[in-house]
Amino acid sequence: MFDCKLMAFLWILAAIAIICCLLGCHVSIATFPGYGYRLESIEMGDRGEIVAILEAINKTSIYGPDITHLRATIRYEKNHRLHVHITDNDNSRSRWEIPQEIIPRARVSAQRDKEADAAIHMSTNPCHQLLFVYTKDPFGFAVIRNPGGEVLFNSTPSALFGGMVFKDQYLEISTSVSKSASLYGFGESTKSQGFKLLPGQTYTLWASDTVSSNPDMNLYGSHPFYLDVRPGGQSHGVLLLNSNGMDVSYHESHLTYEVIGGILDFYFFAGPSPLSVIEQFTELVGRPAPMPYWSLGFHQCRWGYKSVAELEDVVHNYKVAEIPLEVIWSDIDYMDARKDFTLDPENFPAQRMGAFLDKLHKNNQRYVLIADPGIKCEKNYNAFERGLEADIFIKDSTGTPYLGQVWPGAVHFADFLHPNISSFWTSAIADFHRLVPFDGLWLDMNEVSNFCSGVTCKLPQNTSCLNDEFLVVTCCLICQDEGASNWDNPPYKINNANTHREVGAKTMPTSATHYNGILEYNAHNIYGLSQAIITNKALRSVLRKRPFVLSRSTFVGSGKFAAHWTGDNSATWSDLASSLVSILNSGLVGIPMVGSDICGYLENTTEELCNRWIQVGAFYPFSRSHSDIRAIPQELYVWESVAKSAKKALGLRYQLLPYLYTLVFEAHTTGAPIVRPLFISFPDDPISLGINSQFLLGKSVLVSPVISKGATSVYAYFPKGTWYNLFNYSVSLSISEGSYQHLPALLDTINVHVYDGSIIPMQEEALTTTLARTTPFTLLVAFSLEDHEEKANTASGKLFLDDGEAMEMKIKAGKSTLVQYSAERSKDGGFLRAEVIHGQFALKEGYFLQKLVMLGLNSTPKFLTINSRPASSSIRVSFEEADHVAEICGLKLAMGSSFSINWITSTSVPPSHSTT
Repeated sequence: MFDCKLMAFLWILAAIAIICCLLGCHVSIATFPGYGYRLESIEMGDRGEIVAILEAINKTSIYGPDITHLRATIRYEKNHRLHVHITDNDNSRSRWEIPQEIIPRARVSAQRDKEADAAIHMSTNPCHQLLFVYTKDPFGFAVIRNPGGEVLFNSTPSALFGGMVFKDQYLEISTSVSKSASLYGFGESTKSQGFKLLPGQTYTLWASDTVSSNPDMNLYGSHPFYLDVRPGGQSHGVLLLNSNGMDVSYHESHLTYEVIGGILDFYFFAGPSPLSVIEQFTELVGRPAPMPYWSLGFHQCRWGYKSVAELEDVVHNYKVAEIPLEVIWSDIDYMDARKDFTLDPENFPAQRMGAFLDKLHKNNQRYVLIADPGIKCEKNYNAFERGLEADIFIKDSTGTPYLGQVWPGAVHFADFLHPNISSFWTSAIADFHRLVPFDGLWLDMNEVSNFCSGVTCKLPQNTSCLNDEFLVVTCCLICQDEGASNWDNPPYKINNANTHREVGAKTMPTSATHYNGILEYNAHNIYGLSQAIITNKALRSVLRKRPFVLSRSTFVGSGKFAAHWTGDNSATWSDLASSLVSILNSGLVGIPMVGSDICGYLENTTEELCNRWIQVGAFYPFSRSHSDIRAIPQELYVWESVAKSAKKALGLRYQLLPYLYTLVFEAHTTGAPIVRPLFISFPDDPISLGINSQFLLGKSVLVSPVISKGATSVYAYFPKGTWYNLFNYSVSLSISEGSYQHLPALLDTINVHVYDGSIIPMQEEALTTTLARTTPFTLLVAFSLEDHEEKANTASGKLFLDDGEAMEMKIKAGKSTLVQYSAERSKDGGFLRAEVIHGQFALKEGYFLQKLVMLGLNSTPKFLTINSRPASSSIRVSFEEADHVAEICGLKLAMGSSFSINWITSTSVPPSHSTT
């Protein structure tokens, strides 16, 4: 139990603070916001949970009065998941919690079983991978791994931190952190230290329209989740499911949460591997959305394509340059006076847009356009009039629709928590889609971004509140803070924008209300998520196929509905480097379809920077070039060197499309990231924990980009094993332990390697994904050259196939095919097997395997048999002894049928023998 000496110590500190105040000496009272709670009772709830009632030990007025009684509900929801829910016992319904329709989850019962044993201890069920223990006075709790007893989370007050604090607008809780732990998470921010969190940093979670090139600032998303990786790879995850603004401070040996509202709603995930933590996390918040196959192609966008003619020119120039282009995008240029769901009648006339899109679609290319949540206040504008009629706009403190300003000028913001919003938004999308048959929607400015700040705003007289397009970010409304409440000025100031900026600055006032009185103060961080949910639903209804939604603002669970890009970066080398960190962070929280604006959005890029950026950007899950209207053109065909790199890197990407699409399927079914940090595949390698300048695609493909100006080599880390160059299949290195290597970095080439033990399905490169899907398949099988390794002689992989746009992405007879590959090598021969589940789809589509490439063989495959029959004479076998590469061509094996290919390499084995 808790040492009473510590309690005495806390009382002494409090007395010193009082005496010092009386004497006029300086004491930082902010370090004493509360004195913690004691356990009053503990009972078994009516659904098997533990219900503890806590009472405040002593009260302070710092950050407001303490809530007297708390109710802590502890439940084992899964053997690997523990839920700790702490709220106001007397007024639980008044406490904000994320709505079930936003993130569905098990409800916490407010009832208690009076007949249960009040002295009950937490379960020691051997199936439970996490155990909950507690101290009584002051109350603290710890989460412990079972078996083993390793402490994963410990809020028990100590000399490092005090007890839990729970006030109306201030919650505080701390946990000790193992000195051997490596922590990741608490996005989205521009912390410059890299992917791994470092002590001495405070992570602020508050969605903000902040240029992502600014260092050490909170950005568009809020993800109160962290992954803790211990030596040997043992991992667990912690989610505080709270949408209020917060600071999370990482000290040398502990974390402290300081939250400005809501409840303490913790979920603990047992892992024990990093990948299993992510799987358990996404099981709760939602698996990533299935992405259409075409979204894996290359995308081109620019704010500044000012007419249909410019869009046509860009598409044409990509074709002439023979650079793949899957999707052309439109920023706000296409709109009439920047109003959602309208066309500029002069530059984007409906008839010409229709002809352009008809030609685009016939060429198997797509079109995505932008939509913002601010609806222009303009009479006779359909969306505005219908929005007023449906009453779907967010209200200010006076009860009238809040007036803000974004690109169109004065706007009202749509309330995506309103029961009428779905029909309003779906109808608006459907009507516009009949006019412009777009293929996906891009949700921007949805933090929500506002060029004004104020509790209430109104239009000035004698002006329409429209500025020059380069000055429109200057507020032209008349705004005031009269009537501001404690919601606009909370007692604790989070470190918003790294300046403790007001939470309502450059967004809606936090006293504004959504439907049913829901405060923006509470719902701000889920605005982007709520818009993505409604937009995803609308597109499913309108398109009748798999939707593509791209959202800038994200929260826990956003990946279930949308892809993400990392926002307004700049054309700098540091932004190129930080893009890798941002993409890795998104994958950790269930948003695997993520990318960064290739070549940079703001400022003028350079030929060298754009050249290196497309090399790595070709392997972002979401691969899009996007630039600002004030920047010079940066399409991939502008510079000859960039075009050369683009064709080479994107050519490999398009060959890897079957592998990438299988990773999309894996992400949708298990939550696994597409882009992964090295420690996910090599959790027992301590050096991999600090790598943030390289990444893995799935478990098998390592990308090592140039991220610094003038570099002609890359200092890349390789975990133990054999790594093959994926461009030419040569052996790059085979090592018995991980090491850094200097790799040449030619101006037109990025280093991409495949790891031993892998089987990679590939097709041929093409200018669109549709054309690439019509080409024959190649299987790349990589064996290890390290014979002493336990799995040196085996390899495995899988392939998922469907039509790429069905609503559901799952294994289903006639609709999809899953192939599982396994291979084994011995000194005398080997085999490759394909086991097919529901092969009808692949057979119907006519997919076939033409070539088998095997890496790591020591001699030529001979006496080839296919399904136990000698191979036909039309099948050709070649072997490059220096690179250990064997190729078997001319196979023509149906991808929808199981098969076995066997070979013999020993000349002492008679031709009639076949391995099995």
